Amino acid sequence: MKINETQRLGAIQYYQKQQAMNRASQKPSRKDELIISTEAQEMLDAQNRVNGSARSERIADLKKAVSTGTYHVEADKIAEKLLPLFRKENE
Repeated sequence: MKINETQRLGAIQYYQKQQAMNRASQKPSRKDELIISTEAQEMLDAQNRVNGSARSERIADLKKAVSTGTYHVEADKIAEKLLPLFRKENE
């Protein structure tokens, strides 16, 4: 069988048509969407107002302790929190 330029071009054109048809027939992908009700948004805002000031104070205190060099890392507490995670991974 002899393959000439015309046959090769025909095959390429056929392939390109198939690709175009596939792209045209594909449906656009769905996107996830989250809608938060106004009541939930108001509750979140109220919670942030109450907790926001306390959190800001805590962050300011931590920054001050780190900058003055008085911040102490409690390795025992960190290990207690991490140990269960490592145990789960090894099971």
